[in-house]
Amino acid sequence: MQAGLSGQDERLVIDLDATLVTAHSDKESAAPTWKSGFGFHPLLGYADHGAGGTGEPVAELLRPGNAGSNTAADHVLVLQQALAQLPEQLRRPDQQDKVAALVRTDAAGATQEFTRHIAEAGMEFSVGAYLHQFDIETVLHQIPKKGAWTSAYDADSQPRDGAWVAEVTDLADLSAWPAGTRLILRKERPHPGAQLRFTDVDGLRVTGFLTNTAGGQLADLELRHRRHARVEDRIRAAKDTGLRNLPFHDFAQNQIWLQITALAQDLLAWTQRLALTGEHRLAEPKRLRLRIFSVAGRLVRTSRQHRLKITNGWPWTETILTAHNRLTALAAA
Repeated sequence: MQAGLSGQDERLVIDLDATLVTAHSDKESAAPTWKSGFGFHPLLGYADHGAGGTGEPVAELLRPGNAGSNTAADHVLVLQQALAQLPEQLRRPDQQDKVAALVRTDAAGATQEFTRHIAEAGMEFSVGAYLHQFDIETVLHQIPKKGAWTSAYDADSQPRDGAWVAEVTDLADLSAWPAGTRLILRKERPHPGAQLRFTDVDGLRVTGFLTNTAGGQLADLELRHRRHARVEDRIRAAKDTGLRNLPFHDFAQNQIWLQITALAQDLLAWTQRLALTGEHRLAEPKRLRLRIFSVAGRLVRTSRQHRLKITNGWPWTETILTAHNRLTALAAA
């Protein structure tokens, strides 16, 4: 498996996130989960292909259901496995003409040990912050009333009404974190029915993230971090490709099954990247199975050639033919 650049500042972006997989029987290492379920808690890594593509799995670690969310050792292991999957020219941050890779996680990856590992490897991180660690109530009261908050961006990089960002690096104690770590806050009007937390002030929801990226517009950095949410789409696609249920009793066999589902996702991701266009380039597995992979056809042999005949009445015949032509052109090149 080889990842390409994501199109985000021409850098490689690796997203790490965990998910819960329910076990419907007493399988080896299945355990109660923090959501009062029973099963497994795998930690997954994906290379993000940016807004113009999906993403590909680059690492997967099967864990018992009671595995901790903030286990730094697991995050370090999965990141090392992910980097080992990547071409050397993408994972060498010491080259002058290369932009350092970015590692993104939610607050589960916001540990000093994990962020220090990323920084020492010469990469950048963007991880969700547990604001209670930074005496956030005091920090919020110290932020100047004027000039500190600037408009946040929406998904199209346009100013978003009712959302603001501010940097509070100088107001929080970050001495235990890697050198150059910054704390950036976002406040916004809560969605209707949302319940505010004790860290929220003035009726606004306050969240934050940590990054060691130097410079850059705050709104751009915050939008870049929010795009970590794309990994949720990757995980949903994984569950539609075999991860929803681990079929074996033995833990080692289920780990192999997890790797097989990752391989299936990898094939889908590169089929979309190389062959498909338009909406199908971003389509999830269920739609691809319905429109592309389940088409009825007949394989015939004529003039010492094999031909696949597809009915003209299939609504997506042209999409399939275009994909075939694109792949044929790549093979010829």
